[in-house]
Amino acid sequence: MKRVLTLNVLLLFLCWALSPLMAQQDSFIHDYLERLENSRKYLMLVAETLPEDNYFFKATPESLSFAEHLMHIAWAMDWHSQSLLCGREARDWETDTELRVRSKSKEEMIATVDKTFDKTIRLIKQFNVSKLDTKLDYFGLTRTKRQIMLLLADHISHHRGQMLVYLRINGHTPPRYVLFQ
Repeated sequence: MKRVLTLNVLLLFLCWALSPLMAQQDSFIHDYLERLENSRKYLMLVAETLPEDNYFFKATPESLSFAEHLMHIAWAMDWHSQSLLCGREARDWETDTELRVRSKSKEEMIATVDKTFDKTIRLIKQFNVSKLDTKLDYFGLTRTKRQIMLLLADHISHHRGQMLVYLRINGHTPPRYVLFQ
């Protein structure tokens, strides 16, 4: 009986001690998902704003086109979430047809990116928060899975920012950002 009581006290103490940590991690996921959803909404507006005949515009010959930036965002979401966070084998960039521009129309590209957001959001909703501090190699640097999520958000913003410049260069006014903060 004494052993059962001691074990129960120990379990209660562990639950009490670990609950703030788990709550912080859960709140990180909640906040991250809100940010990702807002990023998605804004990216979809940006993608819709540029007419399809400007989708292959490049600011310089070595730059990605507007379409390539859009599909690269999908590629990065897939790689960061499916491969880095969950361990799935990375897609082969040279042979993949789902996340490359190839001969996709504007509508097909937007639908593909939107579907990739769906998959990423679903995965992160189910992500085991106890794995947020798991470390892995990221281009020769050691990063936690929490940092990988943050890097993905930055990466989306980086490429979307270039797409916003392409809108301006082609004479289109970007959607207002303030609503998505």
